[in-house]
Amino acid sequence: MINVTAELDRIQTLVGQDEPETRYRHEPQLRRAIAHLRAEGQAVPPRVKQLHQTLLSEAIEAEFDNMPV
Repeated sequence: MINVTAELDRIQTLVGQDEPETRYRHEPQLRRAIAHLRAEGQAVPPRVKQLHQTLLSEAIEAEFDNMPV
């Protein structure tokens, strides 16, 4: 079983170290960690929710940037 808090800290560190153009790639890992928190009946911290929303927005933006016109 994973330590969800440690995993969230690890993901946040990776996001902070990554380039702004590519940090959205950590969104699936963050989504899984959030799911584990919820499965354990724990509340998702607001900062984690905000980071997830930010990464989702960046992922959507990156998808449109790669679309042919």
